[in-house]
Amino acid sequence: MFRPFDWLLGLFSLDIGIDLGTANTLVNVRNKGIVINEPSVVAIDKKTKKVLAVGAEAKEMVGRTPANIVAIRPLRDGVISDFDITEQMLHYFIRKVHERMLFSIPRPRVVVGIPSGVTEVEKRAVHDAAVSAGAREAFLVEEPMAAAIGAGLPVTEARGSMIVDIGGGTTEVAVIALGGIVVARSIRVAGDEMDEDIMAYARQKYNLLIGERMAEEAKILAGSAYPLDQEITVTLRGRNLITGLPEAIDVSSVELREALTPSVSVIVETVRSAVDETPPELIADLMADGVVLAGGGALLRGLDTRLSEEIRMKVRIADDPLTCVARGAEKILEEMDTLRKVLVSMQRGSTIHQ
Repeated sequence: MFRPFDWLLGLFSLDIGIDLGTANTLVNVRNKGIVINEPSVVAIDKKTKKVLAVGAEAKEMVGRTPANIVAIRPLRDGVISDFDITEQMLHYFIRKVHERMLFSIPRPRVVVGIPSGVTEVEKRAVHDAAVSAGAREAFLVEEPMAAAIGAGLPVTEARGSMIVDIGGGTTEVAVIALGGIVVARSIRVAGDEMDEDIMAYARQKYNLLIGERMAEEAKILAGSAYPLDQEITVTLRGRNLITGLPEAIDVSSVELREALTPSVSVIVETVRSAVDETPPELIADLMADGVVLAGGGALLRGLDTRLSEEIRMKVRIADDPLTCVARGAEKILEEMDTLRKVLVSMQRGSTIHQ
């Protein structure tokens, strides 16, 4: 049905793809690329419930706020844990995008990436949050599908492609062919769990209490899933649990690899399980083309080598793996007629316009 007002809005608002991640939110504007890449963190005043900061500014406050201010991550394990805060965060990002453009109205069409294992209730929460934040139309796409499109894989062809998208809260493994997901695995073990592994290791081995930011920094600087050609050392700073005093400990990449073993092993086993369930015809395609890693977790040193040894296939890291989902969402908006079938359908009663 033709609606003149929607047509008018289409002229003055932007189409945007959103990778609504546990750790970071990326916003990709159609024909303009990534315009926002900020942490999924919101700082609020507990007394007034007023939002004080969003994104990078709010992340700086994590662990450093007075009692009345709390920095919240409104998404946990890839799904919304606080609907109202998520809505306000989306509203902030949508308005921020339009503020940069002249003669624009913040009523965009939005494609949002969601984990493949979410429930109908969780799907509706993401959709409703996007609409409440100002989207005139909201579409959902499973993150591994969006990541595969963003990585340039031939998802609509009769050829198998495999993507492993390791984000902050979830790891998504999918075998894709003919515009659909043939085999899917979604586990809530990813970047955040790796950080927790490092925190637990420091506590158990050195009686050192470190924060999430310290653990993440150590993972980025010296974390690995496979022995390095030249092992490196990083300093962990925190509080000694016995003396209660500040302490700094030097740990090697060998120790961090040991610390990360629980999470990395779960991810490897999940990929092996997906390969084991893949039909033989598609396995032949995967053996020829290999497996693609996307998401921030793909940057963990040696993970591609470790996976390649385990599943006996080529494994490569996508170009700019952090932005694959957002770039895939943008491509869906650009080629909506061709790629409409990759969108997630909602149960009856949804207000998604398709």
